[in-house]
Amino acid sequence: MSSLIEMFVIKFGHKFEVEFYHLQKISAKHGVFSIMLLKILLSAIFGLVIFTPFFSGQNRSNEPIPPMPKLLSQREQMDVREAWLSKRLGSLLLPMMKRHGIDMWIVVNEEFHSDPVTEHIVPPIPIVGRRDLFVFIDRGERIERVAIVRYLEERLKSHYTVMNPPRAEMPAALKKLVDERNPKTIALNIGGTRGQQSGLTYDGYKFLAETLGAENEKKFVSASKFLNEFFDARLPEELEHYEKAVFATDVITRRAFSNEVIVPGKTTAGDVRWWMMQQVNNLGLGIWFQPDLRVQRQAKSTGTTQQFLSTADESLVLERGDLIHVDFGLIYMGLSTDWQKHGYILKPGEKDAPTGLKIALNNTNRLQDIVFRFARAGMTGTEVYDATMAECKKQGIEAMIYSHPIGAHGHGLGASIDFRRGIGGDEDRLRLGSYTSIELNTSTNVPEWSGQKVTVMGEDDAVMTAAGFKFIRPRQTEFYLIK
Repeated sequence: MSSLIEMFVIKFGHKFEVEFYHLQKISAKHGVFSIMLLKILLSAIFGLVIFTPFFSGQNRSNEPIPPMPKLLSQREQMDVREAWLSKRLGSLLLPMMKRHGIDMWIVVNEEFHSDPVTEHIVPPIPIVGRRDLFVFIDRGERIERVAIVRYLEERLKSHYTVMNPPRAEMPAALKKLVDERNPKTIALNIGGTRGQQSGLTYDGYKFLAETLGAENEKKFVSASKFLNEFFDARLPEELEHYEKAVFATDVITRRAFSNEVIVPGKTTAGDVRWWMMQQVNNLGLGIWFQPDLRVQRQAKSTGTTQQFLSTADESLVLERGDLIHVDFGLIYMGLSTDWQKHGYILKPGEKDAPTGLKIALNNTNRLQDIVFRFARAGMTGTEVYDATMAECKKQGIEAMIYSHPIGAHGHGLGASIDFRRGIGGDEDRLRLGSYTSIELNTSTNVPEWSGQKVTVMGEDDAVMTAAGFKFIRPRQTEFYLIK
């Protein structure tokens, strides 16, 4: 044992993936240590956070795919989401407005051109008036909420003082309300760099300017920074339902990357994509983007689109020896998920993926560990990115990070940990309780593929706790094996 430890210490200057490859041979030769024990030993000696997968990994040997979690009915969802809305509008909104110097916030919703904000300030019901108005006023110790709508809706009355004037009288009703409250600032959904911040249409702006007059127009300000916080802030009680959303994403993905769906040499990338979308439809859920499949094949070059591996054509047939990847997300309870996983289609006679591919996956797990080591609430995404990449350089990991906020939207507002720097605002900071999709990849030369570089992309949704990020579901630490 002591000689083994000395060898590890002497060889520590080499890249870990090479050492890991040799360690597996040592384990087989000596029959004393399992690979798990060797990893833990390395962790103890070198301070590397590489043992986590053995305690939180998924897809362990012969692990069955779990059943779909029980999801709420539409009516049950309505009741829960209305309780969230009451708390968000009643407790969170006023302090946010004060922090951003907003006396009044007006949201204008157009029929067939809804403001992205609208569905997050009303019960989960359609808003179909030609033009509906939602007004929020800072009244000191409370917030006044007024809805000026074309059609009455019973559930709105639980959250707003509802005004229902004839269409021709709606402008006068709005002007009277604004003039009587006389705010110093009127925030509008304009001036942002993202679609969620810029939902007010040109005609909607003209309507407000002409209706409220020149003096009030001078008070118009952008709500963009306020909306960063509004969309990124999560309620603690949302987490148990978000866990189910991520769980459902996990189950569909694992079924898709199994022999239930894939028949090597016959099933196409399109077959897998459409099977996944049908499962979401069967559950009565939504998607915010289509599932993307990528295929890496020995002695075949995978194309790139910008900085990323290109998606596979739907007609591509999945073959034995393929390393396949999916990017997939769904929407449940108004919350979005984002999930990337890998499967390996076994060649004849194989019982597991090649060691070099497993090392490549381990490198991506190491990158996740490094992000988790540094990220804390209150840090900017750029600070986390810079610290992580510096550590990757020390460890010889070829890494790319493009993690983003998630929750209200798949690509949410808030702090991004991204090689493109601060998308949506470099100054934004990670918020306690908010969700981030930990999206990243590493590239590794695989000996069994004649040194061909393979990219392993990981994406897992996480919540920011006082101790740092915590995965919603266990991450992938072993490839899904398709026989």
